[in-house]
Amino acid sequence: MGFDPAYRTGCKIAIIDETGKVLDITTVYPTEPQNDVEGAEKELVRLINKDHVDMIAIGNGTASRESEMFVSEMIKKCDHEVLYTIVSEAGASVYSASKLATEEYPDINVSIRGAISIARRLQDPLAEFVKIDPKSIGVGQYQHDVNQKKLEESLAGVVEDSVNKVGVDVNTATPSLLSYVSGINKTIAKNIVKYRDENGKLKTRKELLKVPKLGKVAFEQCAGFIRIPEGINPLENTAVHPESYEIAEELLKTLGYVTGDLKDKDKLVEIRKKLSEIKLAETAKTLNVGELTLKDIIDELSKPGRDPREDMPKPILRQDVLKFEDLREGMILTGTVRNVIDFGAFVDIGVKHDGLVHISEMSEKFVKNPSDIVSVGDIVKVKVIGIDNDRQKVKLSMKIG
Repeated sequence: MGFDPAYRTGCKIAIIDETGKVLDITTVYPTEPQNDVEGAEKELVRLINKDHVDMIAIGNGTASRESEMFVSEMIKKCDHEVLYTIVSEAGASVYSASKLATEEYPDINVSIRGAISIARRLQDPLAEFVKIDPKSIGVGQYQHDVNQKKLEESLAGVVEDSVNKVGVDVNTATPSLLSYVSGINKTIAKNIVKYRDENGKLKTRKELLKVPKLGKVAFEQCAGFIRIPEGINPLENTAVHPESYEIAEELLKTLGYVTGDLKDKDKLVEIRKKLSEIKLAETAKTLNVGELTLKDIIDELSKPGRDPREDMPKPILRQDVLKFEDLREGMILTGTVRNVIDFGAFVDIGVKHDGLVHISEMSEKFVKNPSDIVSVGDIVKVKVIGIDNDRQKVKLSMKIG
């Protein structure tokens, strides 16, 4: 569920399924001036139970705090466990009114499209952020001072590199992201999403050949970059091209395994060990394949389905808001950097107001510029070093060790 907070115009809600398809939309008014908490609660609990929502993404803009407090109480009344997190809504309003958003959701009101974007950012950030003009997202302190065309080209290059390294989950990707894949143009990208919406999740890469205008040549170009995490064959979630499946299967067979064993964590450890001991030249000759191709296959079989982004900090998922009265000096908490200023950074630790990490508390070493230490969105561990109950202010430190 995407929750786009607001005051007067109401909070916009969008519920999407695991492929990003919109299931339900609505607007509720739990914040000022309407304060219809009861009505909003009743409507959202109904939708959450109906659509089996298990995650809520709340935008970090206006009324985010009040919305978070409302959501933390509301989810306690649901039939099943529901978690929430705060996501950046940078550029969401710009995307909502864009030509692309109108093409994607012609029958959905502009104000609701922002909630869809917020929901999809949690599901697949790369797929969502490629839709937004770089000028509308903070990508650097001096981004408006550089040549905009060169900046756009540079960012496009970064996205292409990311697509090549990470691959694209064909069951969640948007047309915008799919169009960065080799062999897939904008028309084919739209056809893939249309096919997915009509037929459900793809289970094999070869299903792509059923997509209108995606011929054999395009398939050969794009197949290696497409990922299907829940595919019938575990190789569907690797960079191994379908034309090399037989070689990969034969290689596993010589080691005494089958492709299904790649899903077994214990067997995967054994497979990795045996793959590391393989004599490349000798095995390549036996399997009648080039050494470079074999090396690539070995690398992929050693880490099937591994996403490089798994090493990045995970979003903080919560079920309730920490009350100010619960805070104690010395507490170690995990928070998200909300703002970086000249004299420090404000960190969201789950209470109503963000805590301040003064520049002098950011590191044991001298810090000239807080931006050298943290950026907005970073997840950091902090220690509570001061509490002002009257002014509801919290002093934090990153010097924990």
